[in-house]
Amino acid sequence: MNVEQRNPHALEDQLVFRSMTMADIPHICEIEQEAFTTPWTQGAFENELNNNQFAHYMIMDIGGEVAGYGGMWLIMEEAHVTNIAVKHSYRGRKLGERLLRELMRTSAFLGAIRMTLEVRTSNYVAQNLYEKLGFRAVGVRRGYYTDNREDAVVMWADLPKRRDLGSDGGFRTGD
Repeated sequence: MNVEQRNPHALEDQLVFRSMTMADIPHICEIEQEAFTTPWTQGAFENELNNNQFAHYMIMDIGGEVAGYGGMWLIMEEAHVTNIAVKHSYRGRKLGERLLRELMRTSAFLGAIRMTLEVRTSNYVAQNLYEKLGFRAVGVRRGYYTDNREDAVVMWADLPKRRDLGSDGGFRTGD
């Protein structure tokens, strides 16, 4: 019997969100390879961490293992999600939702009032998750994805104001 079978909250008990470090990049690149047809390179992540003053990247750590990550650029009062992915072996456990909620919470804490992202028109699973968390489709970027020229749906969400974040950092409403 594994840890999850003995304790269904085992993942929850071991889940930690933290800032990405240079040492995380090889793990992130593995997840990129699993998740995306045009994955970012090690150099791209190094550049984000070292040279992009707007970049904020977060690791979802479960028991010392990098289980997922998310990134955003915070410019003025807007957060733009650059990438978000969960390791294949951890998918189907609502961890992508937890990760996006944490990105939203963090960006609100840092002063953002809205968040945006692009998603493939064919990625209905992600679109449904984003809608569940308050994102609304507002437009389309034609030929956005370079691998197959697929369109991207542009989505925006209003974020809770800092005062609406609970004392534990969670949202007071909309959860």
